[in-house]
Amino acid sequence: MNNQLIKTTKKPYSELVQQISSTFSHGQARAMAAVHSFLVETYWEIGRYIVEYEQQGKEKAVYGSKLLESLSRDLSLMHGKGFSLSNMKRMRQLYLVYPIGAKPSHQLSWSHYVELLKIDDDLERSFYEQQALNERWSVPELKRQKDSALFLRLALSKEKEKILQLAKQGQVIQSPEDVVKDLYVFDFLKIPEPYNISETELEARLFDNLQTFLLELGKGFTFVGRQYRMILNNTPYRVDLVFYHRILRCFVLIDLKIREVKHNDIGQMNMYMGYFANEENAEGDNPPIGIILSKEKDELLVEYATYGMNS
Repeated sequence: MNNQLIKTTKKPYSELVQQISSTFSHGQARAMAAVHSFLVETYWEIGRYIVEYEQQGKEKAVYGSKLLESLSRDLSLMHGKGFSLSNMKRMRQLYLVYPIGAKPSHQLSWSHYVELLKIDDDLERSFYEQQALNERWSVPELKRQKDSALFLRLALSKEKEKILQLAKQGQVIQSPEDVVKDLYVFDFLKIPEPYNISETELEARLFDNLQTFLLELGKGFTFVGRQYRMILNNTPYRVDLVFYHRILRCFVLIDLKIREVKHNDIGQMNMYMGYFANEENAEGDNPPIGIILSKEKDELLVEYATYGMNS
């Protein structure tokens, strides 16, 4: 019998390191998620114990109005951190806001709920909770969107029924109107007073803070290009920023104006949209959306200048 030579391919050491590292990171993330979930559930249970104790009428008899202070002191001595007076108040509030049958989501951390519980209005709180879940906001992202009054900006032009839907489901993207806000907040650019910067500098700052800019734009935006070049009759034109919206399946063109918007700015944007519809759209793409970001606008001028337009 002839001896057969069997060859084996040995896995590179670097691949082994990468495989172990990836597995560990994944496991670590799952472990942290589990910790966050159990912590929120634990704090909810603690809040329930406090409220049920108060409802039995024992609070006044035993501790007077100092129940939470006494619990904070005694539990801190037993367990250390985690039982500050402010934390005890939030635990109690967590149960009151999310009673049995409406428990908080295990997908958000306790730090998320601390931020959410600072919101007094139920509709507004519900909106931010849904958005944090839908878009997987970190705590800093949640805080920034709260500080920029995202809910109020989105609800500004909506009827009561749509505001209730917004609070219940978060922002649902179904039409071009759903991706455009009347007011955008660029506080993350940290532009020094007196805010006299050029459009070129504004564009550069937005590009340098692209991740936060995408968060301000909303769900579904993917970056395509900056100073996107097009040629019409041997004349070059450039769109400041171009995105593609993966939910609406269309290009979104953004032009930046540091002054008040003029009628010719709207005409120029309409030309850009026409170019993209005919030259850049692929099969299955919807008509492009044009957004002019300006310092201010004359409502009547915009109404007349956009007469007959729907994008």
